[in-house]
Amino acid sequence: MSTTAALQSLRSAGEVTNRIVAGIRADQWDAPTPCTDWNVRTLLNHLVAGNILTAAVLGGADLPPPEERARLSQVDRLGTDPPAAGSQSLDDLIAAFEQPGVLERIHPSPVGQVPGAALVHLRTTETLVHGWDLAQATGQPADFPEALAEQELAFTQANVGRARTGPRGPFGASQPVADDAPAIDRLAALLGRNVPNAAW
Repeated sequence: MSTTAALQSLRSAGEVTNRIVAGIRADQWDAPTPCTDWNVRTLLNHLVAGNILTAAVLGGADLPPPEERARLSQVDRLGTDPPAAGSQSLDDLIAAFEQPGVLERIHPSPVGQVPGAALVHLRTTETLVHGWDLAQATGQPADFPEALAEQELAFTQANVGRARTGPRGPFGASQPVADDAPAIDRLAALLGRNVPNAAW
């Protein structure tokens, strides 16, 4: 995949997630999400923090150890305008990926040393799945482009072992879902989400 196509995938995932965030009502920020440890606000804060951390690493910063990353994830990144914070973090992340040579170099990540091109996929998948989480939590459609979700589903299926799904990993154990379900639902199920009305 070309640099332009990879970044367009991330941009497209972010645009849909930004629309979902913009549609969150004032009374929904404390609502539960499919990620049971987080409500709507803390889940979005997690996504924004991940964008900020990745942009810093792409710029040459060291990846903090797990304990420090856990502490940093508790820092409020949303302020008084969560949609603006989410949109700005995506813009900054894309700008970091656009730096010369970034996609070819190897970078530290929570799943090990990976090339920048793989990090684009990881952040795109993160944006898709957490966008799906936010949509589920707030009663909105997760209307991600099917081809984009299929693309990241294929990438995740090929690399999910490295990301260590299951009880010791960052994702829950994969859940059943219909083979003909939308790709975004199949991606969410692969990464541990219970898909409503799933038939199999």
